[in-house]
Amino acid sequence: MTVAAIEENFQASLHCLVEPALDALRAELAAVDGLGAGESEAVLAATRESLLAFLHGKLARVLVLELNAARVTGRLDGIDAAQRWARFRELSSQRSFWDELAPHYPSLPLRIERIVANRCAASLDFARHWSADKPLLTSLCGAAPGELRQLSFGAGDSHRGGLSVALLRCDGGRLVYKPRSVAIDDALHAFVAELGDDAGIESSIRVPRVVDGGEHGWAEFVAHRYAADEVELAAFYRGIGHWLAIMRALGGSDLHAENLIAAGPSPVVVDCETLFTPRIAPHPSGFGEAYDQAAGLLGRSVLTIGLLPGRGQGLGWRGVDNSGIGMLPGQQPMMPLPHILEAGTDQAHIGMAMFEAGVAQNHPCAQPALARFWPDVLDAFDGMTAHLQRLDDSGALRQRLRRFADCEVRVVTRATEVYAEIGRMLWHPVSLHDDAAARRRAHDVLAKMARNNSIAPADPAVIEAEIDDLLDGDVPFFSTLARDGRLVGPRGTFWLAPCDLVEHTLQQWRSSDLPLERGIIQAALVSAYLNDGWVPSERSLRPQQVRDGDLDSRRRTQAAAIMRRLLDAAIRGRDGSVAWIAPSVTPTGSSIQPIEQDLYGGICGIALLAAAYARETQAGRADPVDGVDDLLAATLHTLDLAEEKRRVAESRALKLRPRSIGAYIGLGSQIWTHLVLAHWGRDGGQGVQRARALADRIPAAAAAERSNDLIDGVAGAIAPLLALATASGESSYLTMACELGDLLAERAQHRDGTACWAETRWPDGMGGFAHGATGIGWALSRLARACGRSSYQTLAQAAFAFEDGLFDHDEGNWLDLRDFEEARSTAAWCHGSVGIGLAHVDLDPRLADPATRLLLRRAAAATWRMGFGANHGLCHGDLGAWELLDRAIALGEAPRGLDREQVLASILTSLEDHGPTCGVLRDTFVPGLMSGLGGIAYQLLRAHPDGALPSVLTLTDPGR
Repeated sequence: MTVAAIEENFQASLHCLVEPALDALRAELAAVDGLGAGESEAVLAATRESLLAFLHGKLARVLVLELNAARVTGRLDGIDAAQRWARFRELSSQRSFWDELAPHYPSLPLRIERIVANRCAASLDFARHWSADKPLLTSLCGAAPGELRQLSFGAGDSHRGGLSVALLRCDGGRLVYKPRSVAIDDALHAFVAELGDDAGIESSIRVPRVVDGGEHGWAEFVAHRYAADEVELAAFYRGIGHWLAIMRALGGSDLHAENLIAAGPSPVVVDCETLFTPRIAPHPSGFGEAYDQAAGLLGRSVLTIGLLPGRGQGLGWRGVDNSGIGMLPGQQPMMPLPHILEAGTDQAHIGMAMFEAGVAQNHPCAQPALARFWPDVLDAFDGMTAHLQRLDDSGALRQRLRRFADCEVRVVTRATEVYAEIGRMLWHPVSLHDDAAARRRAHDVLAKMARNNSIAPADPAVIEAEIDDLLDGDVPFFSTLARDGRLVGPRGTFWLAPCDLVEHTLQQWRSSDLPLERGIIQAALVSAYLNDGWVPSERSLRPQQVRDGDLDSRRRTQAAAIMRRLLDAAIRGRDGSVAWIAPSVTPTGSSIQPIEQDLYGGICGIALLAAAYARETQAGRADPVDGVDDLLAATLHTLDLAEEKRRVAESRALKLRPRSIGAYIGLGSQIWTHLVLAHWGRDGGQGVQRARALADRIPAAAAAERSNDLIDGVAGAIAPLLALATASGESSYLTMACELGDLLAERAQHRDGTACWAETRWPDGMGGFAHGATGIGWALSRLARACGRSSYQTLAQAAFAFEDGLFDHDEGNWLDLRDFEEARSTAAWCHGSVGIGLAHVDLDPRLADPATRLLLRRAAAATWRMGFGANHGLCHGDLGAWELLDRAIALGEAPRGLDREQVLASILTSLEDHGPTCGVLRDTFVPGLMSGLGGIAYQLLRAHPDGALPSVLTLTDPGR
């Protein structure tokens, strides 16, 4: 999104740039046979609107800069800021103003001229096609098209000389114009229809009908409507499963939210130009061969279609989910976008403001029902995949695919968001002043991307052509015939070697790993809800009949089984590295990827578990499992590879994205892990040194960190730094922790004796341990005790007071401020009674303060009542709840009659009856510590009465 999408303050200044060309276009339109006067005016109005909006986005920065220059130099008459603003708008609406800018921005006049000329030419082409093709379009409208009444250009990006999709309304209805061949749409329509004719295949999926005009085409307009009832809703989600299977077989990609429209029971793919996408092995990442193997598997999987939920990682788009069945309401992050501040005055300037992401028409109901219908998605995927396999076995599939051979397909070699960012840079006033330097910067960025993205063009000539397109306001476009494979790029350039993409795609599909594909679908559907921390309700896993006896043997058996499962699922590299594919929680949300380095769900957590299991086995408190020592070595080597990659990048002065610094996702999590391993002697003698190197990066990362919470924000780095100060004997780390405490003090919001901290999703503050006031207060209390500064303790008490205000006596629990329809309170570590209780017991382990005793009693009661049966995980499941109840039992504050053996027996019975369960989909594989199998195994190890493993939930200082 650009300034043009946000402001229209300068559009009056731009009329002088477009009206002469529009006058010429008016004359050309008058000569088009069969085009009525009203139709000509509709084309002109749409062209004017499109041009003014587009040029506004490109030129707003220049105008703001010139406004301020005119103000400073006294060129603006007026007694106040508003009058001087009006005077500038008057000046800038004259052609002479723009002519005078030419010496300052030498390339600007030619750029504007090309944009205006290209878009006027594209409009003229549309008018000629409309006039010539009108008799052919009755089948798309359902009636004779009649007169063109309304038109809008720019439904999507522009390509190849200002060409863009247009939406039109005529007497006969609504239509879509595409400035490309729609033969691929026609072929897919026929392919889907043929599947529908096959015996036993019933599907609601649709492709719009089209009329192909060679280099342009027309498509029926598909209106969004919600499903009328549960039957239609189920049909829609079964259709999603069918599309996943079909697009996996056809090599589909880029099916984001705007390319899928929910039309009652039908998921309709309205833009299918990106079929038969070539799959190219990724370049080595530097994170190890195992990571590269995992990335390669994902790069050839159903995840690349674009239908499944996933979070953007690119600058400006981090955390945005624009997938075909993602973009869930309320889960899109606020996006920082350029905005004209103090508009209407001569003090106007460009700043960043936060805006909500747009809403698409891809959902069949107001509250998407993935949680209820994911079995339908999977069942339909399995059924359609089996049918396609039967067709392939008979030879019919290859024959049906040949209809696509002569169709033009588009290949997206770089994300559109990347082009948008570089385009903004190229149109910045500094770039306009020195066009050559701007081109060099853009070339360097695109070339660097090509070193990391195997499909991105690396040829300098192609990169230069891409830049030329961006200078003309277009998104570079790469296409090929499906049977050819050699991409035709901007300005007649070429990229990639020839390849029959139809045959290539068929062979890739035949070699796909179906269980992996199903697992990815399941995990992606889970991640859609993990992104908001929401877990759909399911039947409880809490056993009605608890089996007593043999607790230690049963505990060992369950822990050993999990370790074997983790070992079996590991992806191994020849270089000694290791990886797993799973839903991973990152600062941008949850997505399916090779797990990262953090403690929450990443390599650090598995390293900690492997070392703990080896330690407990050696002590006779766990059953031996072959491969655990090798697993620990592989995880440490993988962590070292990641740090070496970053060191090399920094030595080359490459600009890297600042890292999160939190205690569970970020630098703090890695510091704490290495300190624990060092304390156990399981790090090869390098643990403290590794922790120091990580801590040295915290000050710079903290300066860019917007999150304040424990899990990935500023508060999370405090406890690990305090532990490092103790382990190393160096006071500089205590000083560093105090700097973070000062930052939290600056950001605190004080109200009526309480303190809270704004987060992106919760601007009015949040309670709880992982994301809220209790966790921040806990970190500040630990800091106050380490440095002796009472101000930190005072602020911590204000944070605890905020949490106290959330206690609801009717609920017997603390309110969860997240917006849930059913629950008002939760009993988990991340949010609710488990984390709140553990924080206070950690700070007051002997219950010296009567308030702590009361709080623990309340937390234990709520946890026993509400905290069991959802899943077995550590973050928000039974094994997190176990830790709080275990502490409460030991301190005499558990619910009456509850003992340690009873709680453990209940958990073991549930594990035996259902298998270890980590989330909403019972058989989704999640290896990590906080929300996966790893945490279940770790807590089972800690459940031995003689065990002394540190608490992950309160980051026990290894030296305590």
